[in-house]
Amino acid sequence: MHTLAQLKSGALLGVTKLSLSENLSEFPMEILTLADSLEILDLSNNQLNTLPKELKQLTQLKIIFASNNHFEVLPSVLGECENLEMIGFKTNQIKQVPAESLPKNLRWLILTDNNIETLPESLGHRPRLQKLALAGNQLTRLPQSMANLVNLELVRISANQLTECPTQLLDLPKLAWFAFAGNPFCKNEQHIDSVPAVPSASFTLQEQLGQGASGVISKATWIENPLALPSEVAVKMFKGSITSDGYPEDELNACLQAGNHNSLVKNLAQVNEEDCLALIMALIPSHFRNLGLPPNFDTCTRDTFPQGFVLTKQQVTHIVQQMQDVFEHLHNNHVCHGDLYAHNTLFDQDANIIFGDFGAASMYQMLTTDQQAKIKQIEQRALDYFVEDLKSICVN
Repeated sequence: MHTLAQLKSGALLGVTKLSLSENLSEFPMEILTLADSLEILDLSNNQLNTLPKELKQLTQLKIIFASNNHFEVLPSVLGECENLEMIGFKTNQIKQVPAESLPKNLRWLILTDNNIETLPESLGHRPRLQKLALAGNQLTRLPQSMANLVNLELVRISANQLTECPTQLLDLPKLAWFAFAGNPFCKNEQHIDSVPAVPSASFTLQEQLGQGASGVISKATWIENPLALPSEVAVKMFKGSITSDGYPEDELNACLQAGNHNSLVKNLAQVNEEDCLALIMALIPSHFRNLGLPPNFDTCTRDTFPQGFVLTKQQVTHIVQQMQDVFEHLHNNHVCHGDLYAHNTLFDQDANIIFGDFGAASMYQMLTTDQQAKIKQIEQRALDYFVEDLKSICVN
């Protein structure tokens, strides 16, 4: 993180990345002095609601973040930034997305958690677009032009007001990671009770084990153990009313509908109270570790791996066989995981896997037979990419 004082003093001349979070209500025009070098600009967590027309002078700018500000309109000047590829305006109050606000080279657009009701047809005329995050808006329809997005690979449209399945997306040739829960067209009226409910007062949280977009996972011990479950368990406490992938209750229901499988995190019980939503799971043995790392700015949608990390052909074969079985199990239960990745997979020295993180999962039994088949085909592409990524680090 940089400071405004550093910027004004000239100490940041030549930087390629600038991060400013100082409760700014106006765009610091001194940023323009970095025009020859600045590639990444992060103005998140301020009080901004406009960007100046001079922003287009930042001719090297590739990425801009302005999450947690007060924008009501996506600034049109963004479309004039000749090298801009990635836009992240999560958690503002954006209602309007002007056609001219979308740069020609757009590759990655994040507008999660805003108030957008419609999107311009120009969105479908951004052929480089690979990643599109629109969860938590007020969208009632998507542009028909999106059928032209031949390079689109990841889409998040959960927690909107879409009344019909957006069929213009279902035949996209590269779409592989698709989250759509929490819309009227796929509304699930019933809470799933495949595991029993327990009161939140029956356990005590211990140390934190992990944290994601939708909640915090902690070890827990029982005060009262009404179901004679293991003495130590893992509890995911869902947070907030919406996440980057959708509603917490949709994630919980998808987990429960998926049921149990040897290679899935095992569900034991649930908490479904007015002010507390949680999933109680079996503890994962400590010798399991992450199979991959999330995508970065360069890979966009594809997993990354630690430098020097390799797997043997035998390990890859065993991992792939298990994931193929998990894939069939999920889709037999009409659950699209939406985030089938190595970074959501744990493995041990014998290449046994445990797959989890249902934050982007969607249930789809309410769709037509043809739509269901296409949803499965989309996630099959994610499985194919998963296999490709593992082969890229395979030796002998």
